Amino acid sequence: MDAISDLLAQWGDQFWTWLVLPVVVALGLYFTIRSGVVQFRLLPDMFRTLTDKTPRDENGEPQSVSAFQAFTISAASRVGVGNIAGVGTAIAIGGPGAVFWMWLMAFVGGASSFVESSLAQLYKTKDETGFRGGPAYYMERGLGARWLGVVFSIVLIACFPIAFSSLQANTIQATLSGSLGTQAPSWLPIATGAVLAILMAAVIFGGVRRIASVTQTLVPVMALLYLLVGLVIVALNVTEIPAVFATIFTSAFGAQQVTGAALGYVILTGIKRGMFSNEAGLGSAPNAGASAAVTHPVKQGLVQTLGVYFDTFLICSITAFIVLVATPDLAGAAKGIELTQAAIVSTLGPWANILLTIIIFLLAFSSILGNYYYGESNIEFLRTGGGVLTGYRVVAVLAVFAGSVVSADIVWNLADGIMGVMALLNLVAIALLSGVAFKLLRDYTAQRRAGLDPVFTRDRLPEVRGVEQWADAQSVTGTVLLPDAQR
Repeated sequence: MDAISDLLAQWGDQFWTWLVLPVVVALGLYFTIRSGVVQFRLLPDMFRTLTDKTPRDENGEPQSVSAFQAFTISAASRVGVGNIAGVGTAIAIGGPGAVFWMWLMAFVGGASSFVESSLAQLYKTKDETGFRGGPAYYMERGLGARWLGVVFSIVLIACFPIAFSSLQANTIQATLSGSLGTQAPSWLPIATGAVLAILMAAVIFGGVRRIASVTQTLVPVMALLYLLVGLVIVALNVTEIPAVFATIFTSAFGAQQVTGAALGYVILTGIKRGMFSNEAGLGSAPNAGASAAVTHPVKQGLVQTLGVYFDTFLICSITAFIVLVATPDLAGAAKGIELTQAAIVSTLGPWANILLTIIIFLLAFSSILGNYYYGESNIEFLRTGGGVLTGYRVVAVLAVFAGSVVSADIVWNLADGIMGVMALLNLVAIALLSGVAFKLLRDYTAQRRAGLDPVFTRDRLPEVRGVEQWADAQSVTGTVLLPDAQR
C-alpha cells in the first residue's frame, strides 16, 4: 500500500508541476491582461454586488439563492483544512517565501475565477430548486461538447464529494483524537464518522437552499473565530511582525536561498498550495457561482473573485502569521496541521487544542457541504433520475463516514491527480470561451459608466448561442428581472 501511495504521489507531483501549473499561470496572466486587470480594477464592485438583493419572479418569490449565499457555498468548499494544514505544509517545505507566491497566485488566479464564474452564470439552467450551472454546462452550451461536460462531471464527482470530503472528515477525527491524546477511546473514529454522517444527511437531504442557509451561517462564524485567534496571537507577538514580512519577501525572491533550484522549489510550492486552497480556475467554484440569482453574469464573476481573496489573503494569511510569529525558526519543525497546532498552543496554552478542534470542525464540515453541492450540480447535468440523486446522497454520506475510520493516504494522492485532470479540462474550456466573458465584461462596464445597476438580457449578445436563462429586453416575464431601483 505504501508503494502505491508513493507512486501516486510522485505521479501527481510531476503532473501538477510540469503540466497543470504552467497552464494555470499562463492563462491567469492572459486573462489578467485581456480583462484590464479586472480583479483589481473592479474591487469596489465585488463588495457592492455581494449585498445585492435577490431578483424575484412574477410571484414575488426568490428565483434561487442570493449572491451572498452563493459566495458562502463556494467559500465553504474553498476554506477547509487546507487553510490550516496546507499553509503549514507550504511553509515547512518551501519556507516563508512560499506565502508570497500564494498571495501572487491568488491575485493572478482571480482573473481566471472571474472568467469561469461569469461563464457559469451565462450558461446556467434552472430546475425546481433553483439555478444550476458550472463547467459541464458551459462545455455543452458554449462549446457544443456535451461529451466533454460528461467527462468533467464524472471527474468532479469522484474528486470533490467523494475523495475530498472523506479527507475533511479524516482531519476532523484526527484533530479530535490529537486533542484528547492518550485518553482518546478506540471507538472515537466510528463515533465521529457516525455523527458527521448524520449531520451531513440532515443538511443535504434538504436541498440547495438548506445547504445555503447552513453555509451562510457557518462561514462567517468560522472566519470570525479563526480571525480572532490569529489577531490575538499576532498581537501577543506584535514586535515580530516587521521581521515576518521581511522574511516572507526575502525568502520569496531567493535572498535566503543557496541555489536557483531552491528558489524554483519555493515558487512551485507556494503556487501549488495556493491553487489547492483558493481553487481559482479549477472548475469547482463556478458550480456555486451559477446558483445565484443576479441581474448580470459579471456580478457573480466578481463575487467569486472576492471568494479567492477571502480564502488566501485573509484565512491563509492568518495561518501564515500564526506560524511565523510563533515559530521563527523552522528547522526541525513539524509539518502540516501539527505545525499550526504547535504554534497556537505555544502562544495560547494547551486549552487552545480544544479551540482548534472546534475551528477545524467548522472549516471541514462546511467544506463537506460545499463539496457535496458541487457533485449534486453535476449529477443533475448528467440528467439522471431522482433515484440516482438519492443514491449519490447516500454514497456522499458514506464517504464521510469512511473517511473518519480509514487511512486516507492513497485517496489523497489519487485525488490530487484527478483534480489536475479536472483543472485542465476546465482551463481548456474557459480559454476557448474567454471571448464571451470579455464581451460580458464590456457590457457590464458600459452600463456602470452610464450610472446604471447593470442588467443583462439575451439580446445584448445576440451572436452568443446556448443561453437559456436570460430574458430578452422585451419580455414581460423571465428568469432575470430588473432590480427594484430600475423598475
